[in-house]
Amino acid sequence: MKNKAGLLIGIEGIDGSGKSSLATALKQELINLKLSVILTKEPGGTTFGKELRQILQYRNTPLDPKAEFLLFAADRAQHFTELVIPALQSKQIVISDRTCDSSLVYQGYGRGLDLDTLKQINQWAMGNYQADLILYINIPLTAAQERMHKRAEAPTVFEQEQLDFKQKLIAGFETLYANQANVLKLDGTLPTGELTKLALAHIMQLLPNRDISTCP
Repeated sequence: MKNKAGLLIGIEGIDGSGKSSLATALKQELINLKLSVILTKEPGGTTFGKELRQILQYRNTPLDPKAEFLLFAADRAQHFTELVIPALQSKQIVISDRTCDSSLVYQGYGRGLDLDTLKQINQWAMGNYQADLILYINIPLTAAQERMHKRAEAPTVFEQEQLDFKQKLIAGFETLYANQANVLKLDGTLPTGELTKLALAHIMQLLPNRDISTCP
């Protein structure tokens, strides 16, 4: 039986959980192993996505939750068509900082939109592809808030949300991932190095069943 080409890894968690740090460290570890890997993100993994990211993250006017989700879905459709699917077909490992699950949590559990509708649109936007592995970084809200306060850049629209919204996000992630087989739950209070080792060990278990390109 032919191994599945490529590997799609998503990294999820609330703002301030350490997703970007883990994604960067994990990419470097995989490169060190001579594996072909790309790092991307949602929104913003394509030129079109960068424009949408600016609108979604730093807008000055409120958006209807449905409009907000559909903009994320538009980014996701372009992201998969232009970058993710071709990379997987080229036998690469794709690490994505956020996935469609963020929309289920932020616009579904957070904004109250119908989850089944969001799932159907996500599936369509992604060409029926899905993540092979989700690395979920679980972190207390207080710890995430402290990290965000130390950042130099301006806070996003979502980082400025009220505490009750952010608590809905944590509860949403926990509910979404309660019985999901492709999720590895990580303790976000651990140093990035330790999280990277845990994630890498799990990824290495998946590689024997994958056809992955190598680098010289």
